Amino acid sequence: MKHRRLLILAHGGAGTRTITAAQRSCLGDALAAGYERLRRGASSVDAVEEAIRILESSGLFNAGVGSRLQLDGARRMDASIMMGNQLRAGAVAAIEQVRHPISAARLVMEQTGHVLLVGDPATQVARYFKLERQPPPTYTQRTASRAAIRGRRSTQKMLSLYENMRREPLRVEPRETVGAVALDGDGSVTAGASTGGIPLMLPGRVGDTPLIGCGVYADNEAGAVCMTGVGEGIIRIAVAKEIVGRLATGTSPAAAAQWVLRKLARRIRGAAGALVLTPDSRFAIRHTTPHMCGGYWNGCGKPVVADRFK
Repeated sequence: MKHRRLLILAHGGAGTRTITAAQRSCLGDALAAGYERLRRGASSVDAVEEAIRILESSGLFNAGVGSRLQLDGARRMDASIMMGNQLRAGAVAAIEQVRHPISAARLVMEQTGHVLLVGDPATQVARYFKLERQPPPTYTQRTASRAAIRGRRSTQKMLSLYENMRREPLRVEPRETVGAVALDGDGSVTAGASTGGIPLMLPGRVGDTPLIGCGVYADNEAGAVCMTGVGEGIIRIAVAKEIVGRLATGTSPAAAAQWVLRKLARRIRGAAGALVLTPDSRFAIRHTTPHMCGGYWNGCGKPVVADRFK
């Protein structure tokens, strides 16, 4: 095995939008904070949670306080986290009024015998453990969201779908989901992700983020992966687990990510980005979208943040 070095990667979503100056700065802060936890001897779980909490708090990404409203005016969020040493995992879906869904996912992993909690029960667990709350959307926010939807011709079909409850596939651009993977001094990897979903999603829709093996996967025998993109496609390929499976055969992070992302595009025209990290410090950031807000830091120089990776 190659020399191991502390390392953290994080992303703020993949799509057609370029990274803003504020998002670049925030992602750098998240990487620095997560790495500082690693440097002080904390676990990769602590580092991933810390980095994602900063992104959730910023309001600059579609996660935590920045989560988009759904068609019925509610803010429902998903998150997950997985440890590579014991294959333990926790996730929440459609959780509401919680500032840090990633911390709720960790509570599910550490304080319950379950992996995934959804809806109001997940919210109740977060309240029981006194996680920091955020208020529900105001009337003004709901009205503004509704007006924006009605004001865009491209959204009328989705709005009609919601209002008439007809069944059709959702095809909507992903926006600024967040996630991270990290490697600690014990050689353990962790993957985590948090999202407010996709714009104009139907109430009840769940994407890849809280589904272990789809949005995230971590195994100390192979590596850790965190995805971002159109969740429906990522779920159908089970992308995170498939990338980790290829890592287990000795494939490099870059080659593993590229192979599976090409399969996603070829088989179902899916679009996604991936953070990939192995227990011996090899890593890759790859995407099939025009841009991916992402970065990494290994303690040398300053955190590297960009919106395109080869």
